[in-house]
Amino acid sequence: MTLTAGQKAAPKTRRPSRRRTDRAVWIVLGIVLLAMLLLIGLPVSKLLAAGLSPDGLQAIVNGFTTNAVPLRNTILLGLMVGVLGTAAGFVCAYAQVFLNFRGKRVLHWLTLLPTISPPFAAATAIITLFGKRGIISYQLFGLEIDIYGLSGLTIVIGMTFAPVAYMNIRGMFENLDPSLFEAAAALGASQVRTLFKVTLPMVIPALLASFLVLFVEGIADLANPLVLGGDFQVLASQIYFAVAGNGDVAAASGIALVLLLPALTVFAVQKYWANKKSVVTVTGKPTGSLKPVTSKAITVPIGILVGAWTLLIVLVYVTIVVGGFVNILGVDNTFTMAHYVFVERLGSSAVVTTLTMALIAAPLAASLALAVAWLVVRHLRRTGRILDFVGMLGVAIPGTVLGLGFALAYSTPTWFFGQQIVPILAGGLAAGGGAVAIVMVYVARGIPTGQQASIAALQQINPQVEEAATSLGAGALTTFLKVTIPLVRPAVITAVTYAITKSMTTITAIIFITTPQTKVMTAQILDEVDAGRFGNAFAYCTVLIVLVLIVLGIANLLLNQLNRSKRRVRA
Repeated sequence: MTLTAGQKAAPKTRRPSRRRTDRAVWIVLGIVLLAMLLLIGLPVSKLLAAGLSPDGLQAIVNGFTTNAVPLRNTILLGLMVGVLGTAAGFVCAYAQVFLNFRGKRVLHWLTLLPTISPPFAAATAIITLFGKRGIISYQLFGLEIDIYGLSGLTIVIGMTFAPVAYMNIRGMFENLDPSLFEAAAALGASQVRTLFKVTLPMVIPALLASFLVLFVEGIADLANPLVLGGDFQVLASQIYFAVAGNGDVAAASGIALVLLLPALTVFAVQKYWANKKSVVTVTGKPTGSLKPVTSKAITVPIGILVGAWTLLIVLVYVTIVVGGFVNILGVDNTFTMAHYVFVERLGSSAVVTTLTMALIAAPLAASLALAVAWLVVRHLRRTGRILDFVGMLGVAIPGTVLGLGFALAYSTPTWFFGQQIVPILAGGLAAGGGAVAIVMVYVARGIPTGQQASIAALQQINPQVEEAATSLGAGALTTFLKVTIPLVRPAVITAVTYAITKSMTTITAIIFITTPQTKVMTAQILDEVDAGRFGNAFAYCTVLIVLVLIVLGIANLLLNQLNRSKRRVRA
């Protein structure tokens, strides 16, 4: 274009530096990949190396042939937990959404209560209530019930993870279009027929996804089988006894690979197949509200089931709290503070250590989760699914398997081409008494939930918001720090909160790397349960539950403050 006299050339528009943007993305990607290598890659590779050794291969063969009972028991336990937990989550979610009664908020929090306690706290309470000399089974009804084995494990693990199904199914219930139910009523369908012909078919994806998640949790659990398993052998306990009893790490690794196969298979099905089985009910946002179900044929059985389930939860947690204030609950109910004196005298260091490690791990897990989500949603459109899958392995890999991998990977220095690149991180000989490895496990287990929350939050943000910053010359990293993070702060707070609560209540994933130098509350509770000192265990559990509730309360206050700030900005 030729300029005429008097015309000036327009100033050139400054374009964002693609090289700088790409460099920032590559730096973040490199940090994430290095973290995943240390948190997942190295432990899994060490486990594979040990599991594919001659002794490990023999254990694998035995696991499918001569010693197949633990595998069959594990699959059966997973199926039972999946059915019970999903059913409990369904009835509680249905009551919460469709029934009209007082105390819905109480029902909600009671349903979620098992998520904030140690995994074997409920097992200890169930033994006290329903064991052969249990308060309810024997002292009240004169029955000698053998609660150990499949039945007890199904109840306890199902109760522990039913909240996952409850939240999943409730969310889908709340997103159903009310016009569907109005149409069914207009066509003369009863509420019972509507339940089976409309409601259930619409939430089958949520039911299937919940069942698969609970199946994985059921086969992966170790703490409850150690407390309540009895003669019912499962793969997780086989791994533990192979290491703790026989010191046969190769056999334990082989058994771990046997457990890893169904866990990863079901996880992949749940994530990449079940999640696609969705039903579109509306083309826009549903209008109106769901009308309460009033048919006695539904309200009565649902009410009975929900009442029985919540009564069991109340009994379990009342037992935990009361058990810490009496000598021996059900035997000598004399009030005492001795158990809390014991916790204060010998367990205060474990309380401080556990809380400190959780507070260190949670921000790291949330940061990595957000970084993975940012890469997956904004920058790695083609390969993002692979990174997403790798990030989720922290929860897909059973805790026992991951913990064993950490023990194998970090109990000795890591060498690369003759150079030591990672010192000893796990075990009593490591710096910090093994605390570094425990924190790393906390981070690995805390990433997946934060990653899912961050991906969901980023997908709700219009990319043009970030593109506007980029068009003004901001690099990708600057845009991420100044624009993206403030918009997804609720997801970040959720990720940090979950990582703290998950870290403070876990034992399965760290049982192989705990040390006397680094005392963890869940390990201390397990020691007290093994020694039969249930009162001390109940006191520990109560303290841990209170700490978790405090963390959740602080997180709730922060979220409320963010919501108020958003409303003020919009006003």
